[in-house]
Amino acid sequence: MVRTPTKPTEMTVREAGKKGGTTTRDRYAADGFYARIGHKGALATLSKHGHPFYVRIGTLGGAKVRALVAAGKAAEAKGRKG
Repeated sequence: MVRTPTKPTEMTVREAGKKGGTTTRDRYAADGFYARIGHKGALATLSKHGHPFYVRIGTLGGAKVRALVAAGKAAEAKGRKG
């Protein structure tokens, strides 16, 4: 549903969020801002939880992908039989 604002300055919450996000991206993305804050977050996580934490979450990610692939193959095989 398209919302027609009664005043030119009115916008929905969704439109305001999109505009703010786009403005922030345009302002900070070019100078590597997001890469820097991601690196800082990774270092903070490493100092708090240690290397074994990353090993554990890395294997969980692989397990999730394996489970999704297996489920997809099972669904595909089921579709062929029925």
